[in-house]
Order: sequence, then structure tokens, then C-alpha cells
Amino acid sequence: MKFISWNVNGLRACVQKGFLDFFHEADADFFCIQESKLQEGQIDLDLPGYHQYWNYAEKKGYSGTAIFTKHEPLSVNYGIGIAEHDKEGRVITLEYNDFYMITCYTPNSQNELARLPYRMTWEDDFLAYLKQLDAKKPVILCGDLNVAHKEIDLKNPKTNHHNAGFTDEERGKMTQLLNAGFTDTFRHFYPDMEQIYSWWSYRFKAREKNSGWRIDYFITSASINAKLVDAKIHTNILGSDHCPVELVTTH
Repeated sequence: MKFISWNVNGLRACVQKGFLDFFHEADADFFCIQESKLQEGQIDLDLPGYHQYWNYAEKKGYSGTAIFTKHEPLSVNYGIGIAEHDKEGRVITLEYNDFYMITCYTPNSQNELARLPYRMTWEDDFLAYLKQLDAKKPVILCGDLNVAHKEIDLKNPKTNHHNAGFTDEERGKMTQLLNAGFTDTFRHFYPDMEQIYSWWSYRFKAREKNSGWRIDYFITSASINAKLVDAKIHTNILGSDHCPVELVTTH
């Protein structure tokens, strides 16, 4: 099966920049998006053969996630069951016979780390949610997790050490997640690959210079490592400040 995840940074804008071309070319079983920046009824996507599931933020033009899938789920859950977190439209969980599919848009810690304390609460609550699901059946999690885990995962680790997305606190939470029995699928296949990123600032010609960060992930339960076939980062696909990431499994 093929899974795609893409932070589109505003789906309406991304549609004007070739989103549907990539969507149809990818022909994925699951196509997950983050940062749709939509309210219900603001877009009508015609995606024959796909079920569409949307989670909108209460705040207009902010956050939001969606999953488009060829496979109808047993159940659909929006959010993680905690009101403080669930008003921002950040999580969708689809349940299948033998796995859970989750798209997630992790809160950004923001300039001067204004939201880092909230982010830490989110991380603990979200990990508890994942572990609860993983105890029942394997989890396939994707999305913009807003953290570059290791120095290899961004172009300028030294100058970004205390910036949002590369604080010791955020990186530590990613380590905790992986230590709880989950796999960073890209690093599973390419542990030492450098200069492959999934997000570039719109400023300073960052994409042109490949001055980026790898903050978009497929994280899976370690129990299905044997079913992982490949992980890819589509750095050549434009349309957002992020590029799509991909996972292929045997199942």
C-alpha cells in the first residue's frame, strides 16, 4: 500500500499550484494533508474513488487536516478526546481491521517559544493517545510533526538550536515517542542520508539553497517494521513550503 502525507500550507492555494496533478500521479491508497486552512464548504474536491475525511479548526484560515482514502474505515475519530487540543483540527484517526491510520499537524512552538509549554502538554497527551491505540493494533502516523529530530535533519543545526522545531525539549519528546515502540520510517531505510528535507522557509531563497528541515514524517509501530518497503521524500514537488513524504508497505 502507498501512503502520502503533505502539509499543503493552504489547500486552496496549493490546488492553484498543481496539487491535483500530484494527487492523481501519486495514486496513493491514503493521501493525508495538514494545514488545509479551510472551513467546511470552502472547497469542493472531486476525487473519484476516494472517501474524504476532514477536521477543521474553529479558528478560520488556520490548521486543519484531511485524509483521502480508497479504503472505507471501520470508524473515524476526530481529535484525541481532549477539548483543549481538539478545537484546532489537528488529528484524524481512521480504524481498519489491522491498523490505525492517523494524520497529525503538531502545534508549532512559535517565535520566542511562546507556545512551547502548550506543545509539551500536547506531546504527552498525544503520545498517551498513540500508546493506547498501539496496545490494540499497529499505528501508522503521518504528518507535519514540527520537529527536526537530529542534527542531520536540518541544514543549520548550530544556529537553530534553541529555535522552535529544534529545541532540546521538542527533540526529547520525539526520542520518547520512538523509544515507546515506534519507527521513524525514513531513518529506518536511510539512517545516514544527509541534506534531504521536507520544509524550507519562504525567505532567503531557502529552497533554492536547500536550506531546509525534515519535519514531516511517517512514524509506525515497530511491530510492523517487517512490512515496511520504502520511505520517500518528494523534494521536487512544489506547491507548498513543505513537500510530500511517502511510505510504502506490503500491506
